[in-house]
Amino acid sequence: MQTGELNPHHYPAQRAARAVQHYINTRYGSPFKVFMINKVHSGNAEDINNAGRKYQLEISFQEIISNSTHKCSAEVLFPRGEIQGSPEVSVLCEELETLNTTKDDEALYQKLKTRQSMVVAQNLPDSHGHIDPDMKPLWYLGIVASSFIMLKESTENTLYNMAQVGNVTQLATETDELKFDYFILLHDMVSQEIIRWKLQINWSPLEGVKVQVSPRESLLFCQCNRGRVL
Repeated sequence: MQTGELNPHHYPAQRAARAVQHYINTRYGSPFKVFMINKVHSGNAEDINNAGRKYQLEISFQEIISNSTHKCSAEVLFPRGEIQGSPEVSVLCEELETLNTTKDDEALYQKLKTRQSMVVAQNLPDSHGHIDPDMKPLWYLGIVASSFIMLKESTENTLYNMAQVGNVTQLATETDELKFDYFILLHDMVSQEIIRWKLQINWSPLEGVKVQVSPRESLLFCQCNRGRVL
């Protein structure tokens, strides 16, 4: 692996930046607040003895719902060893703390909490790339929740993206949090594997997003075209 200054457009910098993206979503994400990489401005990598490889990055992130852009400094340490743990990420970006979606989150929470029937949806997006507007918050919640998996599974040899929410089912709960079962499809753009995961998601505006992950349900191999499963 290259050390020193990195080309921000090449895989090493992009993989480290993607780990930062997932970290930010796990910390700040909600059905109305989802972060994606806008641009990697610069990157540097160095070997840290036997600990692993540390990346220092300057990145701009886009919050895709408000279409706002935020520049952050980040460090990512990919551990070294036979059993690789999750990357260690730290981010300096005070702007993330100022994004307030409480009003939208609370409105969605009350709508779902008071429904007479539980929400059930499949194939977000569908084969034509369409998502019903009422289902978009659940699609965004799936993106945020999938970041918990992708952060945990990320290494210097992976580059994950969420391809689709296969299905989502709202569950009855006696707590204040809403609860959902999700089946999601993750695409590793390096190996071209499509991986199916089952998640149980608890969410409320007060408590944020919490995720319980089941083992991989299946491993599928596919050809992919522009991020869409064929």
